[in-house]
Amino acid sequence: MTSDKNHNCIDTNKLIRDTKINIEKYGLQVILIEATDYLPSFAYSIGLWKEYNHPEIICFGLSTSLLHTIINDVAEIIKKNETIVEGKNYTNIFKNSRAEFLKVHPNNILDYFGTAINFYEREDIPALQLVWTDRSNKFPWEENFEEEFLYRQPLLDRNSDFKFREPKNLTTFTTRQWLQEGKTIVKVIHDNDGDWQFLTDDEISTENIIIVALEQLILKDKTLNELFDLEYGEEAQRKLIGDEWVRNNSEYNDDE
Repeated sequence: MTSDKNHNCIDTNKLIRDTKINIEKYGLQVILIEATDYLPSFAYSIGLWKEYNHPEIICFGLSTSLLHTIINDVAEIIKKNETIVEGKNYTNIFKNSRAEFLKVHPNNILDYFGTAINFYEREDIPALQLVWTDRSNKFPWEENFEEEFLYRQPLLDRNSDFKFREPKNLTTFTTRQWLQEGKTIVKVIHDNDGDWQFLTDDEISTENIIIVALEQLILKDKTLNELFDLEYGEEAQRKLIGDEWVRNNSEYNDDE
């Protein structure tokens, strides 16, 4: 889910030039990323760190128009020399609900701040995530938070070792050779129906395929986290651990 990927139809140099112009004019640039069938929408600022020595702001899971407004509203607070405080309840951002800010873990910056990284020419960008409450005014970490909204705003202060938006105990398909012989996962398929397949280079057969929890795969090979944003109907391949994943539309048909 990097911004580079979502902005691949835009000339990078032009985007950076426009960003610089907007920062000079407005004090910030807001980058908007539309939701997909699998991944939530999000928006983040560029320029607050440069102009006001303040962490950038990111927010997930709302309409892009609302996200744009929220980022600008928070920027106005910062422009008045007020520092956003991590963990404090804010009631002046949304009309009838609370908001709270979390510190984005450094390991999550690369996944979401692609254009900001290009602008600053570095990856150690400080950022805060604005988290909103559900219709009962509960935060995602509070009891009885509405399940409907659970995966619309990943919590970037804590999900650096397990980046997938599904539960850790999600059943996934892999091979007996991975579990018993320690062979490398070289192909990952995210089916249109949401199932995940983590495959070795062995022949796919009923004898070879087994079911394990998603977390079990990530604990053994953290490089699989690089595919947390693999869309429905996509697959990725590599030859060895550490190689760059090559992504394509899946050749498999769920109806077969």
